[in-house]
Amino acid sequence: MKPASRSQLKKQGIIMVLLLMSCIATSSLTHGGDYSFGDSLSKNVACLACHGDQPRVGSKNYIEPTNFGHTTHAKFGCTTCHDAISSTHPDGKSIARTTGCGDCHANIIAQYFASIHGDKTTCSGCHNPHTVFSPEEISVSGMNKQCAGCHDNNRIVATHSKWLPQTDLHLGAIACIACHSKAENYVINIYIAKRNYDPDTTLELAGYEELLRRSGSDSLHYLIDRNRDSYISLDELRKFNHDPANKDLYLKAMLTPVKPTHDFQTFDNRWDCSFCHASGPEVMQTSYLSLPQQNGTFQQVAVEKGAAMDALRAMPDFYLMGSTRNGLLNKIGFLIIAGGLVMPVGHGFLRFLSRKNRT
Repeated sequence: MKPASRSQLKKQGIIMVLLLMSCIATSSLTHGGDYSFGDSLSKNVACLACHGDQPRVGSKNYIEPTNFGHTTHAKFGCTTCHDAISSTHPDGKSIARTTGCGDCHANIIAQYFASIHGDKTTCSGCHNPHTVFSPEEISVSGMNKQCAGCHDNNRIVATHSKWLPQTDLHLGAIACIACHSKAENYVINIYIAKRNYDPDTTLELAGYEELLRRSGSDSLHYLIDRNRDSYISLDELRKFNHDPANKDLYLKAMLTPVKPTHDFQTFDNRWDCSFCHASGPEVMQTSYLSLPQQNGTFQQVAVEKGAAMDALRAMPDFYLMGSTRNGLLNKIGFLIIAGGLVMPVGHGFLRFLSRKNRT
């Protein structure tokens, strides 16, 4: 047989690449794609051809392609972790891997297993490896739901109410890991939530599809960012809250750690009110509008500095940071306290001086 010429080999190579791209596009359309595959194109496509089809593999083995495609794990490729897949797969092996979380996250695992949670559950008890996102891409309510998987909410409220005033208000405006991890810096994330007047109903954030329908644009922040400069002003926050069209929605602000840690425990300084209600570094006075995305993440849009201070007017039932303090009011408050002490202290002092004249 006559060997193929260089030009023929080049043509064959182009045809193979086109066929591969066609297969990828077809799979994306079939499974509602808009997800990336990293460097292991054909391997991820082959895996998701089955595991991206829930009726075919069942809910336990189903992987939502759009959510998974966004993750760093997808960029590594399925077989980076599932490295024991046999040529006859599926052959009864439920996991088919020898790679574990510790192969990449050894420092985090060491930190975690030294915490009070270390003997309670493994990494997968809180994290789904097929939908892992960075902290800024997860809502605070989503973080707290992970904690609620083991910790009963009624018991949490009862325990905290022994020392924390207005317990429901505090717990509803903060991420659990803001107090129970050794994170140092915090920001305010503002979410669009559904208004519900039932006090027993848990917080429900407005979803991507609903906000997409309301905004009429893929850029959901245009719901609030009226001048479309990708920057949310305090005036725009107020207008959103006062707009009759948004009567069933409201802005929910929540304290969020910038970089959570895994050394879960109770830290002594979290018992101090000034830990939250005091002026912190610049980053702790930063706010973002956090909006849901189609791939399951949240996208942050910068908010004008002072949103936390403006929260008393713009966002109901929320107060944070002693940056709201006023120097003059501090002095007036001190004078009021000092004035209140004059009578009892003065009376006691005079009684001390005249003690010898009394029988």
